[in-house]
Amino acid sequence: MWTKSDEAFNMDVEKSPPNQPQETELAKADMYDITPRFAEQAGTKRNIKSRHAQMIAIGSAIGTGFFLSTGQALAIGGPAFLLIAYCLMAMLVYGVTTAMMEMSTYLPVSGASMSFFGGRFVSPSLGFAMGWLYFYSFAIIVAYELTAASVLINYWPNNVNTAVWITVLIVVVVGLNFFPVGVFAEAEFWFAGIKVVVIVGLLILSLVLMLGGGPTHDRLGFRYWKEPGAVNTYLLDGDSGRFTAFLYVWVFSGFSFYFGPELMVFTSGEMRNPRKNLASASRRYFYRLVVFYVLGSLAIGVTCRSDAKDLTSGSSNASASPFVIAIRNAGIPALPSIINAALVTSAWSAGNSYLFMSSRALYSLALAGNAPRIFAKCNRYGLPVYAVIASSCFAPLAYLDCSAQAGVALNWFVSLTNTSGYVSWTMCCIVYFRFRKAAKLQGVTAPYSSRFQPWAARVSFVAFICLLLCNGFTMFYPRQFTASGFLTTYLVIYFGHKLTIGRHDSWMRSPEDVDLTSGVHEVNMDAEMWTQLEQVKKEKKYVQNKVWRALSSIWQ
Repeated sequence: MWTKSDEAFNMDVEKSPPNQPQETELAKADMYDITPRFAEQAGTKRNIKSRHAQMIAIGSAIGTGFFLSTGQALAIGGPAFLLIAYCLMAMLVYGVTTAMMEMSTYLPVSGASMSFFGGRFVSPSLGFAMGWLYFYSFAIIVAYELTAASVLINYWPNNVNTAVWITVLIVVVVGLNFFPVGVFAEAEFWFAGIKVVVIVGLLILSLVLMLGGGPTHDRLGFRYWKEPGAVNTYLLDGDSGRFTAFLYVWVFSGFSFYFGPELMVFTSGEMRNPRKNLASASRRYFYRLVVFYVLGSLAIGVTCRSDAKDLTSGSSNASASPFVIAIRNAGIPALPSIINAALVTSAWSAGNSYLFMSSRALYSLALAGNAPRIFAKCNRYGLPVYAVIASSCFAPLAYLDCSAQAGVALNWFVSLTNTSGYVSWTMCCIVYFRFRKAAKLQGVTAPYSSRFQPWAARVSFVAFICLLLCNGFTMFYPRQFTASGFLTTYLVIYFGHKLTIGRHDSWMRSPEDVDLTSGVHEVNMDAEMWTQLEQVKKEKKYVQNKVWRALSSIWQ
């Protein structure tokens, strides 16, 4: 339980005066690789460095879905609806991200997750439901990303069975998660770096093609907004068809953004100087969304026709990517393979991150008493081994890709994650509202807050409820209904728990009863320690620079 962890931490603090442990660790710590014991909490260790945290935040804003799923959205809605949908979704995601960061910077404890905050600020039922939602959703997405990576590999002609590629991918992804968290963070640092380079390169290339700088010197401009048109119809004709197309694209666009903000929350419990790094990542997140998604969707709309044949070919590899279609039409032969290689690393990275989040979700559940205590046990490296093992058990679902019904299995995965994504963001807004109300009543001030809150979260909350209800809306059209789609689209576990295990709990804790004090003292001391360490580093660098300037003056 959290109380036990706090007591264990307080016992360490009581052994010596408050300042003495910090001074001892300051003396022993390497100024360029600081891993002080005082910063560790409840089994896990803070080994995610500042550069890791910033790059993970960037990488979480670029998913595999953006490279591939945008093609389907473009084909259904057209370039204008694609751009509008991604602009709206970027603003909504930013609203919920800043809300999450406000809570995370206040209490970045070990095992931090939105389910932990939900159980602490709202009700045990909500924390239970969100935790298990995260655990199974992330574990299932691991299988989806591994399947996507294997399909991407088959873009290149080869005679290797798909099961072999899936096995290799599983070994690497699961293996990385069994290393200390610093190794995971380092891998994500380089994976995210590749994605950033690729997306920036694609944006520059799109501008070049738009202005006629490609091999064919065909100046595209906004030609495809005129022919075949800026907007399309879907299922129906006329204005009703255009509305249906826009709604479909808007709902579908969420898949590209899913669980990026949650990843930053999960890493906060194992992040060095989390209050500073989380606040910094949150401030820059909006610009990342604008650059990657808004400019990216605009680039797709001006370089690829919405009626391009490959967009609706059913292929799940680089051939269906609108970027690759635009590159191929421009007569650049080698670049599609490079893009496909980047897509493989993107899927690989996503699988790695989702397995991390799934294991930490189970770890957080165990700490809160909502899962067997064995999943809270960590080894000497601070790794929750049993939680990682349990989450890894879902990875073999990727072998479903080897069967003839792989497409059906993938649709189930996507449907589950669509529902889970919007449920998660809706619940996150509710948790934030209760946290903010309790903080105001109890006179607590969070170390970070956005100028757009709480209105940004309120708008996001209403929008996510609408999008959740609209998710899978096409099943109610003639000849579009499927039983499996209905069951997976509206799968919600909260009410099941509330009516059984949590039937005696209140729906929401009153603001005065919300616990905003447990663990905060330790977090404040941890933040103070990191501030002192950074000050020592600055002073050391200043002395080094002063000596270097003195030596340099001799040769002048």
